[in-house]
Amino acid sequence: MNTVPVPDPLDARPHGRRIRLLSYNIQVGMASTRYRDYITESWKHLLPHAQIYENLNRIAHAISDYDIVALQEVDAGSLRSSFINQTEYLAQKGGFPFWFEQTNRRIGKIARHSNGLLSHFRPAEVNDHKLPGLRGRGVMVARYGHSDNPLVLLVMHMALGARARYRQFEYVADIVNQHQHVVVMGDLNCQPDSDELRFLLANTDLCGPCHGLKTFPSWRPNRTIDHILTSASLHVHDVHVLQHLLSDHLPLAMEIELPDKLTLAA
Repeated sequence: MNTVPVPDPLDARPHGRRIRLLSYNIQVGMASTRYRDYITESWKHLLPHAQIYENLNRIAHAISDYDIVALQEVDAGSLRSSFINQTEYLAQKGGFPFWFEQTNRRIGKIARHSNGLLSHFRPAEVNDHKLPGLRGRGVMVARYGHSDNPLVLLVMHMALGARARYRQFEYVADIVNQHQHVVVMGDLNCQPDSDELRFLLANTDLCGPCHGLKTFPSWRPNRTIDHILTSASLHVHDVHVLQHLLSDHLPLAMEIELPDKLTLAA
């Protein structure tokens, strides 16, 4: 487990009782609009392309109004991204003073598969955990506020196989159960009624996801696989899907209210 250092702030938003969260699988900055794009544009997963900056700029604009953003399928700087760290790029373009990335899989100089976290609040600590199973999956754990009463965010992109996800959720449940106020954000690659997600909910204080909020594929969403899960101590005011066709996933947004004694540092 590695601790990621916190960069110096460029600016910060004021303290607030409500915070706006967003989870977004950005597919390495690729905008897909139909199934055939997986074949005709598959080369973009390996080689740089001119449209990537335009699409990243559009993504940065779409996410800039949110307080904390969890990113999946981000490249940390390789050939296919023109050696640009996409988490850092989106932080700069979106006006986020704090950003962190977790690289889980490296394919030479071609690709660096990563999770990302963008924040308008200063985390007290961000830790990097490798998930069980085949190499290439991880979870970022960010702690906000005082250590006695923190808000803890988990950012993850789970495995494709149900058996692997089950083992990963066992690991995640152990982290969740160490804290009172927890938010789990990411592409969990499973539906709300899946056995593995039911296991996570049954073995933690996390509340069930909102059914019917379909995020994949973005051009004709019929699957609920992107989720934001919260502890019972966090009151949810709103949750909805944004209609941005900038990836093969749609972003999922949520507004939560913090408990009275929990304060995030700007």
